[in-house]
Amino acid sequence: MVSKPSTVKGTVPASGPDPGPGLAATGTSTSTESALAEVLAGVVRRDEVPVDSHFFDDLGANSLVMAQFCARVRKHPDLPAVSMKDVYGHPTIRGLAAALADEPADLPAPVEVPAPPPGNTARYVLCGALQLLVFVGYCLVTGLVTARGYSWVSDADSVAAVYVRSAVFGGAVFAGVCTVPVVAKWVLVGRWKETEFPVWSLAYFRFWVVKSLLHANPMVLFAGSPLYVLYLRALGARIGRGVTILSHSVPVCTDLLTIGSGTVIRKESFFLCYRAHAGLIRTGPVTLGKDVYVGERTVLDIGTSMGDGAQLGHSSALHGGVAVPAGEHRHGSPAQPTDVDYIRVPSALCGTLRRAVYGLGGLLQLLLVYVPVAVGGTYLLLPLVPALDRLTDPNSQDLDNPRFYVEALGLSLVLFAGFVVVGLATVCLLPRLLRPLVRPDRTYPLYGLHHSVQRAIARLSNARFFIWLFGDSSYVTGYLRAIGYDLGEVEQTGSNFGSAVGHESPHLATVGSGTMVADGLSIVNADFSATSFRLSRTVIGAHNFLGNHIAYPAGGRTGDNCLLATKVMVPLDGEIREGVGLLGSPPFEIPRTVERDTRFDHLREGDELRRRLAAKNRHNLCTMGLFLFLRWLHWCLLTVLGFGAVDLSAGHGTAGGLLIGAAMIVALPFTTGYWALVERVIGRFRPLRPRLCSIYDPYFWWHERLWKVPDHHLAVFNGTPFKNVVWRLLGVRIGRRVFDDGCYITERTLTAIGDDCTLGAHTKVQSHSQEDGTFKSEHITIGAGCTLGTGALVHYGVSLGDGAVLAPDSFLMKGEEVPPRAHWGGNPATALRRA
Repeated sequence: MVSKPSTVKGTVPASGPDPGPGLAATGTSTSTESALAEVLAGVVRRDEVPVDSHFFDDLGANSLVMAQFCARVRKHPDLPAVSMKDVYGHPTIRGLAAALADEPADLPAPVEVPAPPPGNTARYVLCGALQLLVFVGYCLVTGLVTARGYSWVSDADSVAAVYVRSAVFGGAVFAGVCTVPVVAKWVLVGRWKETEFPVWSLAYFRFWVVKSLLHANPMVLFAGSPLYVLYLRALGARIGRGVTILSHSVPVCTDLLTIGSGTVIRKESFFLCYRAHAGLIRTGPVTLGKDVYVGERTVLDIGTSMGDGAQLGHSSALHGGVAVPAGEHRHGSPAQPTDVDYIRVPSALCGTLRRAVYGLGGLLQLLLVYVPVAVGGTYLLLPLVPALDRLTDPNSQDLDNPRFYVEALGLSLVLFAGFVVVGLATVCLLPRLLRPLVRPDRTYPLYGLHHSVQRAIARLSNARFFIWLFGDSSYVTGYLRAIGYDLGEVEQTGSNFGSAVGHESPHLATVGSGTMVADGLSIVNADFSATSFRLSRTVIGAHNFLGNHIAYPAGGRTGDNCLLATKVMVPLDGEIREGVGLLGSPPFEIPRTVERDTRFDHLREGDELRRRLAAKNRHNLCTMGLFLFLRWLHWCLLTVLGFGAVDLSAGHGTAGGLLIGAAMIVALPFTTGYWALVERVIGRFRPLRPRLCSIYDPYFWWHERLWKVPDHHLAVFNGTPFKNVVWRLLGVRIGRRVFDDGCYITERTLTAIGDDCTLGAHTKVQSHSQEDGTFKSEHITIGAGCTLGTGALVHYGVSLGDGAVLAPDSFLMKGEEVPPRAHWGGNPATALRRA
């Protein structure tokens, strides 16, 4: 039945004649209200929509539905653009129309970017061939050095001689690996200058060589140490005295990096000094003055600067060309002024001598303890493990003997089991023994005993393997409690925490009962200045849900029963928020939950919950055992490959070293193919389909196991044509000549990427979402020639038109439709306008 146009006050029909602007005075709808209501009625599939009805409470809409509404409004020629922030801020047709009417009539037009130039297949293939030659050469040289060094160490006639030779050989290798990137940078590039060049060109190839060598550099392990600052200076960076850099993200174009004295840069901050955009690499300066503070999980695009004493809060970004005046504080993405002081710890005495002693001590510890143990430990174990002696003896020549494979299998099993058992005991016990040495709420100077203890606790307790193993299951709460988390009285959901949770101190992390956390939570319970640090307890309230990639600082102003959306900036000011949702950076309030996310609540209580939770626990336990077996099998096969190369290299001198290098070359495609096969077998060689279900649905249990498949090895392929080959192998529908500088795709078979796209470093394409007990997944389509800026995240159900650009650190919300050649940015992302 088709209803007649309603004449009820405040109600607009889904179709019918325009009531005209003259009706506004009578209390009925304006023309804008009428047009908005007509669009919304079509989206929610109703004949009519009252203009005073609440989008979420009365109409039962959700963020995905309202994103579709915004997309349709943008296509309407007579209506102003509507963003999701507008929808949440004015959740009725009447309020939204009034807000739009208050906007200035002379707003700048949305930015339209030029069409990207077409790719060059010949250049693409040539660059890939050169990159392959570099990789092969690097592995062969590594094999030669390894063979010669092991032979020299094994000729030692005493334990002391083994130690000395191991220290000398290991120290020489460490020095060489650290020196090669510096030499390569100065030889291949010289000084980095502000310029641009096409991807896959010879200029790009030189850029990639330097970038890859820097990322393979062990000096990254010294991030947070004065040695790391000295190393960046050797690469051309201009860095003042007393600078503390905690981020492991290595800047590539270091000559364009300027950091004033006394500046602090927190972990997971990106200041790369280059940008991948529309098939081009653009290099540019990043300039930080004296006493600047850069918070955790921030992005500094090229051309940005911060004056003396300026601050940038956590989960924030400076877009290209932005300059923050001296002394100004900003937060948000893009950043905007704030009164919040992000340096919350007083300074302490920390002079040059203290920094020098700390840096030298860390280097000596590495060269005199860790390196000799790693290099000479195997040789010293030979008398204790006869099987190891035979497997590593180049003269045994028993590759055709079944005993060789049995011993390799047994040895790998013992080593893997020992790693799991001893590693778990170490992670759980050693940080607890160190805990009394660093007291909470007490200020300590950097680069002393207490700082070393804090770094040791953080490194040990953030071991990725165990949170990977226990995450996304009921058993993760027991593990987190074992390493020190305070979880109160746990309300078990079977998915209390994801597979990626981090912290500075597990003993000062409190998470309330009934709270659920997705992947990517960083509990920031340490504050830093240029000279000091202090640990404080971080408290996350009860019955919260935390989305992906959230940095939660000590003193966060949220309480119980909150929804913290993906990439939200947790506020440090204002009243404590309870019973609401927070979205964006800086954050604004949204509904805590919507009707769609409550449809499965009956599965989360009573006997039904107990029955399904028990079934999920059994399923998780079986798959945990399966993945342990698969990781051991991978380890075993690599062990056979390595020992086989040693066996065949006997008596062949240089050729033997090259054979060991060849084994290293084979290990990468083998590992890639092995885990790709595992993932496709789990998926039954079929593409995923969009789903909406409960986390207690067996489908979800099966789906979340796909997230367990290891994929850290994919980083080796970043910036090469081979990354596209791997994505196709995993099921991504990806076009030609796509430049992937470090993108992560969660659901490969739900993702389609067009030709000549540019995917920036640390970007993520996530085709799913989980809120409380509800799981959703949907396709993502990225058109040809699109660009995703550094650190951007694309959520499920999104479509980007050809040539569209997403700015750095942006969050493109679920269901958004970005028009072709549009330039969007922000968190949440909206159309950017010309200045």
